[in-house]
Amino acid sequence: MSQAKGSWTRMAVLAGVLAFSSGAAAQTTPAPAENAAPTADNAVMLTVFLKHDQSRPLSELNAQLQRQGYYKAFPPEGVEVVSWYVMMGVGQVVTLRLPASRLREVNRILENTAWGSYRTEFYPTYDYKAIGIAAHEKAQ
Repeated sequence: MSQAKGSWTRMAVLAGVLAFSSGAAAQTTPAPAENAAPTADNAVMLTVFLKHDQSRPLSELNAQLQRQGYYKAFPPEGVEVVSWYVMMGVGQVVTLRLPASRLREVNRILENTAWGSYRTEFYPTYDYKAIGIAAHEKAQ
């Protein structure tokens, strides 16, 4: 048991060192433009699962989202909504296209406005369609 505790302690120390060193580097790098547009070389897609708190009625969840400013803040201006679906029994699934430099902004908006009504899961992705189709056509 003490061996496992030592391993966890070493991992925590390593994580702290990495966080400190990456944070120090980030302070010296100029911040990217907040209103940057997604381009071929900087765009990512982000699929967000917004899982409803099923222990509460929908009207209560929507009232909380309204109070927290969710409907006003999400999605932020300049972030493209690729798709937005209701997944019955789960919640909502939203896919956004945005510059990688705005990933933190989107995350913070959801932390500040959606938590409590939703549990969130994030899946960063990229557009593979052209590559997949080209590989399929080449194989024919």
